[in-house]
Amino acid sequence: MTTESSGINKAAGPRHIAIVMDGNGRWAKKRFLPRFFGHKAGVDSLVKVVQACIDREVEYLTVFAFSSENWKRPSDEVSGLMGLVLAAVSRYLAKMGQMGVRIRIVGDRDAVSPKLRNAWNEAESATAHNTKLTMSVAFNYGGRWDIVQACKAAMDAGVPSTELTEARLSEFMAMSYAPDPDLFIRTGGEVRISNFMLWQVAYTEFVFSDCLWPEFGDKQLDAAIAAFRDRDRRFGGVKEAPALADG
Repeated sequence: MTTESSGINKAAGPRHIAIVMDGNGRWAKKRFLPRFFGHKAGVDSLVKVVQACIDREVEYLTVFAFSSENWKRPSDEVSGLMGLVLAAVSRYLAKMGQMGVRIRIVGDRDAVSPKLRNAWNEAESATAHNTKLTMSVAFNYGGRWDIVQACKAAMDAGVPSTELTEARLSEFMAMSYAPDPDLFIRTGGEVRISNFMLWQVAYTEFVFSDCLWPEFGDKQLDAAIAAFRDRDRRFGGVKEAPALADG
């Protein structure tokens, strides 16, 4: 579905969308399948949403793939997720490149295997020239971790405390290359942030959906964008300047 056919006004849409892709396990459970099949279906859903974002001229998409707290899950599920990531890179890397997607991985890479790190490096280097959409995959990521690593990086860079402003610290955040999200979507019916992009969502609009992630598609994305467009956005009490009409 294109932006025009969906009725969404691209000029008024979000520039950066962040998504917590929740509900994969429950989707599988409803079908009497192992949780792994829910995660696999979630990857397929992500590819569709990536295309939908491109169609709507969203510039940045950030998805929460694996939090720093997810290591507490059963070992077989964690192992399956790691294998799924490797399989997804192999299966979809060429397709993402053809779609014009630039892939970036954000998070603490130290805890994952060298094989997985190499796959991430390959995905990033192979798509570095693409400009249609920057998709950041938050893996082994936590918002608190991000703030702490930014503080350490600022100290390592020799930034004196007297110069450490919010703007200066933002330069050391894991996603300093991207604007803060305009729209935050969480699927699966949960209504919380879950330690995702804590620094960056200070003035982000939130949409919580009961839809399980493997069932999330164009219709649900358009509903979230429509809700975003209906908001009276304010930044510290200052209303966002209205978008200029074409022509």
